[in-house]
Formats: sequence, C-alpha cells, structure tokens
Amino acid sequence: MGIIEILILVLSFLILLAIGVPVAWTLGIASVLTILFSLDSITALTTMAQQVLTSLDSFTLLAIPFFILAGQLMNKGGIATRLINFAKNIIGSLPGGLAHINVVAAMLFGAIAGSSVAAASAIGSILGPRMEKEGYTKEFGAAINISSSTMGLIIPPSNILIVYSLASGGTSIAALFIAGYIPGILTGLILMGVAAVWAMWKNFPVGERSSFKNLLQSFFHALPSLLLLIIVIGGIVIGIFTATEAAAIAVVYTLGLAFFYKELTFRDLPDVLMDSVQTTSIVMLLIATSISMSWVMSFGHIPQSISEGLLALSDNKILLLLIINMILLGVGMFMDMTPAVLIFTPIFLPVVAELGIDPVHFGIIMIMNLCIGICTPPVGTLLFVGVSVAGTTIEKVIKPLMPLFIAMLLTLMLVTFWEDLSLMLPRLFDLM
Repeated sequence: MGIIEILILVLSFLILLAIGVPVAWTLGIASVLTILFSLDSITALTTMAQQVLTSLDSFTLLAIPFFILAGQLMNKGGIATRLINFAKNIIGSLPGGLAHINVVAAMLFGAIAGSSVAAASAIGSILGPRMEKEGYTKEFGAAINISSSTMGLIIPPSNILIVYSLASGGTSIAALFIAGYIPGILTGLILMGVAAVWAMWKNFPVGERSSFKNLLQSFFHALPSLLLLIIVIGGIVIGIFTATEAAAIAVVYTLGLAFFYKELTFRDLPDVLMDSVQTTSIVMLLIATSISMSWVMSFGHIPQSISEGLLALSDNKILLLLIINMILLGVGMFMDMTPAVLIFTPIFLPVVAELGIDPVHFGIIMIMNLCIGICTPPVGTLLFVGVSVAGTTIEKVIKPLMPLFIAMLLTLMLVTFWEDLSLMLPRLFDLM
C-alpha cells in the first residue's frame, strides 16, 4: 500500500467522522475507498463483503450478545438497587460517603453486567438525585459516576476483553478476565481517595454508620447477584465451561434472578430483548467493519511498517510504552473502544512482544487507556451517557472530572510499569 492509499484511509476516516457519520459506517466506507485503489471494483467490493461476513463467524463472539442480554436483565431486574444498598452499608459513613457508594456499586454492578454504559445508567439514575438532595453538586455526582463506571470494562466479565482476545489471535480469555481484578479494584480505591479529598474540601455531608444488622441484611439481599460472579468467573477459570457458555449461563441465571426479585415480568421481556438486539447489532457492526479496516491495513503492511518504525525509534522499553500509551490515549478520545482494540492491537502487539511484554498484560494496559478515552470529548460515549443521566452539561462536569482523570492516569502508569498488578492472579491460577 502506497502513501496515497494510506492518506485516503486516514483522511476519509477523519472527514467522515468529522461530519457526523456513525463510526461503524465510517470504518466501512473508509476501508472500501482505500481498497478500491489497490483492486478492481468487483474484486474490492466482493473482498470487503467477505471480510464483513467472515469476521463475525466466531464462536467466541457469541459471548458478547449473551453478556449484553444478561446486562439488560440486570439493569431491569432491580440488581443495581440491591448492590447500591449493600455498598451504602459498607462505606456510606466515610467522607464523601455517597461518592464511595457510587464507586463500589459501579465496581460490583460493572463486574456483574460487564458494561460501563449499563453501570452509568443504572447507578447514575438512582444515586444522582440522592446525591443532589444531600448537598452534593450535580456535576460532581456525574463526574464520579462517569469515571467509576469504566471499571465494568476492566473487572470481568468484560465484552471488550473478549474482543481483545479475538484481535490478539487467541489470548486466553480466562487469563484476561482474572488479570483485570487487581487493576480494576486499584482504580476504584484511588478514585475513592480522590473523592474523599474532594468531599472534605467541599465539605460534603457524611452518612450515618450502618448497624451490623443492616449490613448483614443488605448483604443477603445482594448475595444472589454476587453469586453470579463466582459462577461465571469461577466456571471459566476452573475450566468447566468456555466464556461463551458462561455468558449463556449468565442469561439464564439473571433471568431467574429478575423474576425472583419480582422486578421483571413476562410483559417486560420483549422490551428487554429488543434493547439487547439493538445494542448487539451496533456492537457487531462495529466489530465487522473494524476487522475489515484491520484487514485493509494488513493488506497494505501498515502494522508491520509502524512496528518497525517504533522499534527503530528506540529499544528502550519504558520510552516505547510511554509512546504507545500516549497514542492510545489520543485514539481513545476520537474512536470507540471496539474498533480501537481491533485496529490497534495488531499494530502494537508485535512491538510489545519484541519488548518481552506479555499479551495479557498489554491487553489490560490497552483497555485501561481506552477507558480513559470514553470519558473524554469529543467521542466519549460514557461521558455523554453520564452527563445525560445527570441532566447537566459537559462543560460543567470537566472541572470535577479532572482530578479523577489524573487518578486514572496514575493507575494506568502503575499497571503499565508494574506488570505483577495484572499478571499476579493469572500466574497464581496457572493460566499462563
């Protein structure tokens, strides 16, 4: 692929994105325009159609629609409320208590649902009004909700880790899932630290300490939801079932749980299924067009050229990791997570492999980078969801969000240069 084709790929993508074309269509159109300069029209269009179809022919990808459906059932099934009450009884009496509740609830709900958007919507809609009523600013509530909801993408089960496994050529999903626990929990603890300092500075109210009886009661109410984590992750790690089978089991379990809580009826199921189908369609179209663009780039040897260029620039591991982190942070500001993972994993994985970095470790680094990206304008999906749920504006949320950004960047640096934070548990469970 020559310079002209590369320019066509980059410029067409940026122009289409700038004029508001949806990301999935932008990826597909840019790929077709580029390949037309290398192949005749019939061959080019046929090849791209084949790439779109074959990219979705994967048993592993079946886990994504199942986890999406499970997340929708959790969102509608009253699980968020029970997790929030459990979190409130654990840490509600600390400085900035409701902010801590938001973080802990996001960790629990995100870990169960595997979706940052679902966590932001469910928890933000419940805790947002309560925080405002108790004296917290609407903007601070939105900021803590947005930043803490990213942990659903790091703590398993996570759809984006499944996508990374596919893009990296089959990195163990079980190892990736287990690797996300310590970085995800560490991020949550650091966010809680920032929230506590901010709360004391702004003199936000402190909640009452819960009795042991209330704590125990809220735990038993949340226990059926928390058991899903043990069933899904435990089953994958032990080897009882695959990630796809675990996702299907999660659907059956959450459906039964929603009926058990009496928060869902048979009349609600068509709406839940329709929401799941719409979300799945968007995600799968993104995956198909992203893999197609990745193929176009591979056809033109772009990943190899970039890899060789980076390795020629320096052989210093720390410098190259900093460069890759900066590139991924920039990419995350303009591109959704799924296409970013599918396009940039084949580009950077050979570089980090040359540096002796494990694919599991790099997967966590990449996802943490892109988690920060979805909280930032102009294409930050989670930012827009969190602001919409809170009923405020991006301009007002940026100020309280900045300290939380810095906290997330600090955690990213720790995980990047201290590989045991992500590899300790996979090694302990003999998954590597």
